[in-house]
Amino acid sequence: MWGMAKTPEPPYYAVIFSSLRTDGDHGYGAMAERMLALAARQEGFLGVESAREGLGITVSYWASEEAIKNWKQNAEHLEAQRLGHNTWYAGFKVRVARVERDYGG
Repeated sequence: MWGMAKTPEPPYYAVIFSSLRTDGDHGYGAMAERMLALAARQEGFLGVESAREGLGITVSYWASEEAIKNWKQNAEHLEAQRLGHNTWYAGFKVRVARVERDYGG
């Protein structure tokens, strides 16, 4: 499921998660895979793109703001957020944007 997300014609939404990790895995890898699988089953999920080399950036794509809100309130995702705040991230930032156009080859 990693790679370039196959998104529909705009408009749709992007959640941009930028992060700096703490040292060590501490269960991060397994949780990241679990969150990807769980998000993929969430209504309104369109895809995800991720890269990490020092600074990690993950962009998830969603059909609506309501879908984003529902994902943020998912019980397992809430636990992953708690662990991220307490264990995995030295710092992070979340940005939500409406995609008005996209293009590429």
